[in-house]
Amino acid sequence: MDDLLADARARLDRLSVSQAVAAVHAGARLVDIRPAWQRARDGEISGCLIVERNHLEWRLHPRSAARLPWARPGQRWIVVCAAGYTSSLAAASLCSIGVEATDLIGGIKAWREAGLPLLPGPSRVEQVVATPGNEAGPAAALLPPAPQPGSQP
Repeated sequence: MDDLLADARARLDRLSVSQAVAAVHAGARLVDIRPAWQRARDGEISGCLIVERNHLEWRLHPRSAARLPWARPGQRWIVVCAAGYTSSLAAASLCSIGVEATDLIGGIKAWREAGLPLLPGPSRVEQVVATPGNEAGPAAALLPPAPQPGSQP
């Protein structure tokens, strides 16, 4: 796995939180690939598109029949995950099919540590966080169950 991750990252111009913010101001879009339970636990970035990892390539490729309206030729994507590992592999996969992509170094954890705002999640999949009609719903049922005393991890 270390070699696979190193190979993926060697093909990306990965972005720090401040670089990602600047890139968004210049027209890039954030795409969050975390599962709903992680978004419920850790929060979401306002304006971020939510796309589950298993649909990412189909939804963001501008010529895909299953593309989302935000998937346009030349659109730059910054992939966000929990800590910046899965996002590297996902961004490299997008690049391999001709979609301009990179990832956020450190993921949502780095965003939070930088003191940037997060909203409660989870928002609906394939929608943009904090847009009208896509307010986060009750998330407690999506959180993994708490470990029981005496149970093995």
